[in-house]
Amino acid sequence: MELRNLRVFVEVVRQGGFTHAAKTVFATQSTVSKAVKQLEEEVGAPLLERLGHRTRLTDLGEAVYPRAVKLLADRADLLSEIDELRGLRRGTLRLGLPPVGSSNIFAPLLARYRNQYPGIDVRLTEHGGDELMELVRSGDLELAANLHAETEDLAWQDVRREPLVAMLAADHPLAGADWTDIAALEKVPFLLFAEGFAINRLITNACRRRGFEPVVAVRSSQLDFLMALAASGVGVAFLPRMLARGEAGARTRALLLTEPETEWRLAMAWRRGGYLSHAARAWLEMAQMSVDNDSKID
Repeated sequence: MELRNLRVFVEVVRQGGFTHAAKTVFATQSTVSKAVKQLEEEVGAPLLERLGHRTRLTDLGEAVYPRAVKLLADRADLLSEIDELRGLRRGTLRLGLPPVGSSNIFAPLLARYRNQYPGIDVRLTEHGGDELMELVRSGDLELAANLHAETEDLAWQDVRREPLVAMLAADHPLAGADWTDIAALEKVPFLLFAEGFAINRLITNACRRRGFEPVVAVRSSQLDFLMALAASGVGVAFLPRMLARGEAGARTRALLLTEPETEWRLAMAWRRGGYLSHAARAWLEMAQMSVDNDSKID
């Protein structure tokens, strides 16, 4: 059973079809189809059901997929261990960062890391939190930042904790206050980040605890765009307080969100029990030092 065929199969499932998977593995669609077909011939039954441009796992595919993910993750662990046993002076850090908060928190950290470890090749991936966690689980990334969520398969190290604030147009009726709870915003259209951003769950779960579903006016992965919409009075956007300080201006007001269980708790995640390279351990140590220094300043 060729690992390359397993890798292609996993990407087809993850990307939801052959076209997007082909872009991810840098191959033609026919090559991707051929790899999956070879794997299906080897196991003796279809693994995927083709539904137009979409795919769905068959019963056999449901059994094969998690095993394939684990095999690929184990291979990544093996290659990392071999590199370190050879005593390589140059290493690779496969790091995932979300768009929200990266420039404020991780850009200075990455600069210090590159200065201290100039031989490390930092391969950076930027996605929403949900996709980053899937890449960590599959072994494609060693480390990724996301909002802390206790899971059996992932280990976590805190990086930053911040309360959320609601961003409203300066002339909004609620903008005269210094704080608000989520219930007061029930009638205001919400401006949320794109699907897959973990910060959205903090907001929607808070709404559901208060007994309502938010009316979402716009979803976007672009922070500047959401802030412009909030300033124009389209609705309310939500940010960690540290980011809101840089975004608030004459046209917007930041109201502290006093809602329980909405703390923005950013952390680094990795596979529990998985192998961490020297480069990854060095990143975690530097991130911890940054947290400790911030605590002393506070």
